[in-house]
Amino acid sequence: MSKGIQTEISKQASRTSVATDILQYHLQRKARRQADELAVEEPLEIRVRGHSVAVTMRTPGHDKELAAGFLLTEGIIHHRADIVEIAPCLESAAPENTLNVFLAPAVEVDFSRLTRHVFATSSCGLCGKTTIEAVQQHFPQVKSNTSVTAEILARLPERMRAAQRTFARTGGLHAAAIFDVRGKLVVLQEDIGRHNAVDKVLGHGFLENKLPFDSHLLLVSGRASFEIMQKALAGGIPIVAAVSAPSSLAVEFARESRQTLAGFLRGQTMNVYSWPERIKLGLTGGVTSF
Repeated sequence: MSKGIQTEISKQASRTSVATDILQYHLQRKARRQADELAVEEPLEIRVRGHSVAVTMRTPGHDKELAAGFLLTEGIIHHRADIVEIAPCLESAAPENTLNVFLAPAVEVDFSRLTRHVFATSSCGLCGKTTIEAVQQHFPQVKSNTSVTAEILARLPERMRAAQRTFARTGGLHAAAIFDVRGKLVVLQEDIGRHNAVDKVLGHGFLENKLPFDSHLLLVSGRASFEIMQKALAGGIPIVAAVSAPSSLAVEFARESRQTLAGFLRGQTMNVYSWPERIKLGLTGGVTSF
């Protein structure tokens, strides 16, 4: 790789926000010009053995983790040894935005089963049961007995927000974070797309040989969708929490997959939609299951 390409890729990987000038309006005073920052959004093409398998709009940075997480949740790779190398594709017109994933020779790839084009939209036309069964052919139900106290869970959104450095500058990124059940942050990633942020934290776990995250929990900054739940299942994650609401299919999927799903995690309250046994209140009395 030439030095020029290396420099450009290095710059791109670290460029998560860009400066811009804006006019700020206020109803009680004259508009004023000031500096602001915007979250960067650019396409990333993921290739496997030279085949283009996905193009996703993302915030540059941790692209290798994004690619690994995507392939993990698509059921293409299962073990760290399945990936030989992830490198910029020098044959592309934009190598800083194109990654080629080199797999071990023994890894068989059925390109026809890639599902991002199906699962990325809520109007996919598949019924919930059919969709859930299709995913569970690749990823088994959660069997972890891991639990977390409601008190610790309630404090995690504040800890996640404190670690969102680019969001603090731009206000324009989603975040996904893996915590242990004591509330210790393991890894946090930001991205313009919430699904990409989840892929990045799972890709980190995959590349660092930390999977499955079966004694951890996943926290997302927005809503909990079906796709986020199936990605969490691919990582073996038993507890998923969201600052906002879940979708109906996300709740159905969580119940079928034995995943604990909590939403509207705000202040001292949260809604628990499935498998509440893993969230301990520290009070006397039992917990009703679904």
